[in-house]
Amino acid sequence: MGILVSVSENKRYIILLNISFLFVACVFLILQFSSSRFLVLTSSQHDTQQECKVLESLEGDRAKCHYLTSHINPCVSEGYIDYLHLLYCNFGRIPLLGHCFLFLWLLLLFYLLGNTASEYFCSSLENLSSFLKLSPTIAGVTLLSLGNGAPDVFSSLVSFMGSGTGNIGFNTVLGGASFVTSVVVGIMSILVKKKKIRVNKGAFVRDVCFLLFVLASLSFILLHGEINIWGSLGFLSVYIFYVLVVYFSDIHWSKVEKHASSSYGSDLRLPILSNIGKGEVNFVDESGGDAEAAEISKCCFCLRLPAPCRLLLRILEMPLYLPRRLTIPVVCEKRWSKPIAVASVALAPVLLSVLWNPQDEDAGFLNRIMVYGIGLLFGIIFGIIAYTRTESSSPPKKCLFPWLAGGFLMSMVWSYIIAQELVALLVSLGYIFQVSPSILGLTVLAWGNSLGDLITNLTMALNGKPEGAQVAISGCYAGPIFNILFGLGLSLAGSSWHHYPSAVVIPKDQYLLETLCFLVASLLWALVILPCRNMRLDGVLGIGLLGIYIVSVSVRLIQTLGSFQF
Repeated sequence: MGILVSVSENKRYIILLNISFLFVACVFLILQFSSSRFLVLTSSQHDTQQECKVLESLEGDRAKCHYLTSHINPCVSEGYIDYLHLLYCNFGRIPLLGHCFLFLWLLLLFYLLGNTASEYFCSSLENLSSFLKLSPTIAGVTLLSLGNGAPDVFSSLVSFMGSGTGNIGFNTVLGGASFVTSVVVGIMSILVKKKKIRVNKGAFVRDVCFLLFVLASLSFILLHGEINIWGSLGFLSVYIFYVLVVYFSDIHWSKVEKHASSSYGSDLRLPILSNIGKGEVNFVDESGGDAEAAEISKCCFCLRLPAPCRLLLRILEMPLYLPRRLTIPVVCEKRWSKPIAVASVALAPVLLSVLWNPQDEDAGFLNRIMVYGIGLLFGIIFGIIAYTRTESSSPPKKCLFPWLAGGFLMSMVWSYIIAQELVALLVSLGYIFQVSPSILGLTVLAWGNSLGDLITNLTMALNGKPEGAQVAISGCYAGPIFNILFGLGLSLAGSSWHHYPSAVVIPKDQYLLETLCFLVASLLWALVILPCRNMRLDGVLGIGLLGIYIVSVSVRLIQTLGSFQF
């Protein structure tokens, strides 16, 4: 009965989010028809911070609206929506409503980013790792880690693609690493202290020491102030070395402990996905409930309601579900639907053509029509093939790789789109509240991306078995290693390739090294306290980690709010 109540609450939560999305979408459409300057479809490469200093000095929404409308390019040009124009021109008379509107949209973007990663991106990676027959260790530190850190990785990539937003990428990744290694490990240690759970010393020391080495390398890059293509590729390739270290250490430990009963098996040494664990960790479906209990709850829940109400509920669940479901191919047995599968492979190329198509006037009308035509042609071809080669009863068993690759590609596209809009909104909020976007990346974006880690790791740690806590601890340190090396490394490599042969100048942020120092302090605290406490998770470790994080964030907020410098 408790499961049914929980699932019903999740369904109400999902319906509330969809209603909020419908409200936001309706207001967007109304404002779009009433304004000629609302959508931003191109990214300009000018110095946005320099040009928008004038905007900060203006007083009153009318003056700021006049400044935005009298210039060709808006101050913030990333993403698809001009949030500054939306707030100052469309909500000028009721700014409180505009702020609430942007806050609601921020929550929806966080939900969409996390849900897309867990429901589509992670699922595609899991299926790909099974199809490629990767060992648990290699899959855990490559594909599965990418799924776990997808929000941070995409946020970092988007921030480096923008103009003057590189600091958001650094602060988001470091803020997420600090939150996971301090807050998540700290709360977990306090909650499981009565269970007297011990973690594997060898793996813990390996992961923490490697993370310290990664932070030392990143500190060198920040102090140097620039990086070229070879340096960025070298930083990115360090993750390959980490994969090899984990692989060979697992082989060594499996040989040593093959006859022993250990709480740290080979599959527990992996940085896992947000919805993977032992049997006690439930898989979550798109409706927000447990996949196995969902069918029971739907039946029990729907029997209490008349048919029109059930139809209305299903309609209310669609807005956030359909756009992604109809463009991301899924071959899961429980979620298989031939009409939706055919539609997804047909509409995916069309969506790609819309996103790929240049929107500037120099591109030419015929060129844009040609891109749309190519996307439509490929969509029709793929749709016909999918319709003739699939069955209604079950997903395809042959030629799975194109389906899995398509699902991976489209889930990555959706994650990138949402992350791009999320970064654009945070930058705009920085201009609106005269707060540096870097502090928003360190706090708001990092917290939003890490809430899933907090919930998942606490669930595994409190499931009643030591294995769950061991998996959670391993992910808390292996995850940040992946996010820093792969997320920042890939971002720096892409930016360096774009500026080749010139080096990329690292944005100057006087507080980045300070954040690094607090992160190192939390790692050293754990590295010293845990062995002294016989590798047991307890309140001494947890309180210390939480204290370090609170001091770190408090100092940063005081510095930022004290200066009010953008």
